[in-house]
Amino acid sequence: MAAALINVPKRAKRGDVIEIKTLMSHIMETGFRHSTTGEPIPRDIITNFVCSYNGVEIFRADLYPAIAANPFITFFTVATESGKIEFKWTGDNGYSETASAAIAVE
Repeated sequence: MAAALINVPKRAKRGDVIEIKTLMSHIMETGFRHSTTGEPIPRDIITNFVCSYNGVEIFRADLYPAIAANPFITFFTVATESGKIEFKWTGDNGYSETASAAIAVE
């Protein structure tokens, strides 16, 4: 099972630029390798990451086979109001993981 690590400031002042960091534990098999018996190893990657702030999408990334295992994504946004920051990773073979964090804006 995959595990998400997220880092969102618990508090921020209205208008502050905040940094958000995510790390998803995932093997990210490219589909280009072969097993010791010569069989192709099927592709198994996270293909999409979306972050929403109080239901409004603020960041999106499409991921491809060249992304390393356990993808680390960091980005910035402006703290506008208290609420919930939600994260969703989707990928091959029906893969889907979600996580969320609360932020208090003063």
